[in-house]
Amino acid sequence: MKDFKIITLCGALLLIVYLVAQYNKPAPVNWQPTLYYEDKIPLGTYVLYQQLESFYPGSEKAQTNAPLYNVLHQTGIKGNYFIIAKTINLSKSDVNELFKFIKAGNTVFMTAFNWEGQLPDTLKLKIQAEFEKNNTPVNFVNPRLKRLQNYRFKRDLTSQYFSRFDTAKAIVLGNNALAHANYLQYPLGKGYLYLNANPQLFTNYSLLTLDGAEYAAKALSYLPAGKNVYWDHYQNKDIPEDESPLRVIFAHDSLRWAYYLILLTALLYITYEVKRRQRIIPVVEPLKNNTLDFVTVVGQVYYEQRDNSNIAHKKITYLLEHWRTRYYLKTSKLDKEFTDALIKKTGIEPAFIKGLVNLINYTQVQPKVTDQELIALNNAIENFYSLSGK
Repeated sequence: MKDFKIITLCGALLLIVYLVAQYNKPAPVNWQPTLYYEDKIPLGTYVLYQQLESFYPGSEKAQTNAPLYNVLHQTGIKGNYFIIAKTINLSKSDVNELFKFIKAGNTVFMTAFNWEGQLPDTLKLKIQAEFEKNNTPVNFVNPRLKRLQNYRFKRDLTSQYFSRFDTAKAIVLGNNALAHANYLQYPLGKGYLYLNANPQLFTNYSLLTLDGAEYAAKALSYLPAGKNVYWDHYQNKDIPEDESPLRVIFAHDSLRWAYYLILLTALLYITYEVKRRQRIIPVVEPLKNNTLDFVTVVGQVYYEQRDNSNIAHKKITYLLEHWRTRYYLKTSKLDKEFTDALIKKTGIEPAFIKGLVNLINYTQVQPKVTDQELIALNNAIENFYSLSGK
């Protein structure tokens, strides 16, 4: 028994040590490329979003969470517009409004892993990855920005490049070490569109390295300073769009207050109705008359035995008991004095009472009662009960 306790204690201590070690074990690094502006994991964009105002002094930072057409067409914003997403998927109306926005003198910066929708068709874009060589170095084309040594990264952040684009419209701003373009500029009217094939170069992991911070600063230096900066959440699904059927109502103050008023009125009505209506009274079944059932059964037994005298005697005995308990009459002698007293007590026609008393006296002395005599006696007794209101 002692050995068992020692083994149990050792097992419990080992379990406690294991749980403490698991609790204090550092969480594994999450390398999921979310590109979410509030994520502080390596491949989030928290650092870039917080440093936008330092990149563009004098600018004001704002967020958008709607299709590009809605934002640019309805709000009339001006400035630098950032879209950093896992997938950029623009419709034809989005692209048309985007080009109008840029031609009016604004600037748009986009970077993504996947390019879908109308934009790659319009710009004849195609993206691929350098599968034969990892950690491909990158650099700028402009001699003023180009560094003698390429920008290198420990992790595979720069494998993607633009394998096809319209060379007549696009200006290559950056290449990788294999001379494949990864950074493009599209002059449109008074503004510019910038496309980068490596969104991970703008994540926390990259910006917290010397090469990464320098590369991002030079890449974003193409965008003009002193303008408002807009950060798009819609393409990366950072903030889920409100798809509730009530979104139209809540978007307008008058409709929203009307909705609240309807809810309040319905609540008051329900409360009033609950108090006004009476609670349903449950149905209570009357108690079953077991005595009557018993008498019926006993009478049936006597009737089947054809003992008319016994049945007549029982009915007379029950009637006499009724007279004694209800009218307080002595029934030991059914004479003229008794008959007169019963007439006074009941108020029934004297002829009927006299006939009933005579029928009882006659039946009591008969050794045998026929069916006709029993029926006559029963009818007379039942008529008495009916007339007296038993």
